[in-house]
Amino acid sequence: MNYLLGYDLGSSSIKAALLDSATGRCVASATSPAGGRELGMDVPQPGWAEQHPERWWQEVVAATQLLRRHFPFAPGEVAAIGITYQMHGLVLVDKEGQVLRPAIIWCDSRAVDLGNQAFSDLGEAYCLENFLNSPGNFTASKLKWVRENEPQVYARIHKALLPGDYLAYRLTGELQTTVSGLSEGVFWNFKRQAVAQELLDYYSLDAALLPTVVDTFAVQGRLHAEASQALGLAAGTPISYRAGDQPNNAFSLNVLNAGEVAATAGTSGVVYGINETLTADPRSRVNSFVHVNSTHAQPKNGVLLCLNGTGILNSWLRRLVGELPYDELNQLAAQAPVGAAGLRFLPFGNGAERVLENRPSAAGLHGLQFNVHGREHVIRAAQEGIVYALTYGLDIMRDMGVRAQRVRAGHANMFLSPVFREAFVNAGNLTLELYDTDAAQGAARAAGLGAGIYASEAEAFAGLRLLSATEPTPALREQYQAAYADWLTLLAPETQPERRLA
Repeated sequence: MNYLLGYDLGSSSIKAALLDSATGRCVASATSPAGGRELGMDVPQPGWAEQHPERWWQEVVAATQLLRRHFPFAPGEVAAIGITYQMHGLVLVDKEGQVLRPAIIWCDSRAVDLGNQAFSDLGEAYCLENFLNSPGNFTASKLKWVRENEPQVYARIHKALLPGDYLAYRLTGELQTTVSGLSEGVFWNFKRQAVAQELLDYYSLDAALLPTVVDTFAVQGRLHAEASQALGLAAGTPISYRAGDQPNNAFSLNVLNAGEVAATAGTSGVVYGINETLTADPRSRVNSFVHVNSTHAQPKNGVLLCLNGTGILNSWLRRLVGELPYDELNQLAAQAPVGAAGLRFLPFGNGAERVLENRPSAAGLHGLQFNVHGREHVIRAAQEGIVYALTYGLDIMRDMGVRAQRVRAGHANMFLSPVFREAFVNAGNLTLELYDTDAAQGAARAAGLGAGIYASEAEAFAGLRLLSATEPTPALREQYQAAYADWLTLLAPETQPERRLA
């Protein structure tokens, strides 16, 4: 038997999935920490968020050991390994490969002002035309923050890595990245299809700090002896794919061509649509990155809306109501009517939100009536609020020309809630397709492509199963869109897009 192994390096946990390469079906998966526990985030100051890369590695080892206990397999039966990871983080290593400081992760807001100043000084039109983004709070700006505030650390940097680059380094000993990875850090000039030297020069950052670039789908290295011993896998196993979590989520759902759209609602809430033109939101509320299957001859970009306050809001509510299982939260939400009897939730409370132009923001509960609303209304308002924030981003993407009529998602996280699904399709006037896959399975499938085990994308996706499709209905669409319109009035007037339903 030959298997494909995928690792998903998240900010809450590490997941490993094992696919049978012949059928494309998942035969086993494991998550660490286990038992519903989650990786913590250090918050040295308000708005900051850090994690320790060594902890990531420990959980990768633990997840692999759990996987082997669930489904015993011989070390040599794993034919290839793929990696997906939390985007926009910054891991700094010295010449010996030792981590110099905790990783500054995706929801950390410390570099917002630096990025906004770069956007202004370089010129908004220039940044959007060349980078398709404001430098904002992305990895390049975080590296600039280290240069300005921790010069003793900056002086010792050998390479600046993304989280997935660091995991690949622990597996192979190779310090590498991808073009897609460079774009997620705003290290990439889309117009010139080259490193964004202009931004590096503005920030006084040395381009030599960037790792060697390898193809997304390729044998990028092989498992070295130390890692093979820790994981119980065969030395020499190829690592043949790496991608950030949202491009990978799109890949896992076979979202590869213009007009195709993927969504996820786990730690963050995301809508990710494929576009083949160099278009940008003039206010950089949604962001464009090089998609995993982009080539020099046929560029493809992923336009990404990211909502930070998704999983953290759901877990906060769960703690608030007594640690109920998530399926019971979903059942409670269904007990309240559409629109939650006028209760509205703004789900912005986890760092600066790009969709709000990187402004520091707080969550808000509006319209609360003590003699009307119970916990079921609060839970429903929170789920609807996440949907409305995603719909708000979809409206922006539609203004950019992304054709969002059908959205694919994995059958997981918030999409397990009937209320969430119903609100999503009716507020956005779109069809939702749910598939039996997840990020780790997507990374495993992609590793098969990168290693040449699959000869084509069609062959790689032969095992992907559609579980359900949900369509909007006229009566519910009217109710949800009225509630959404009311939700929009809670945002500042200048943030409101024109409604352009599919």
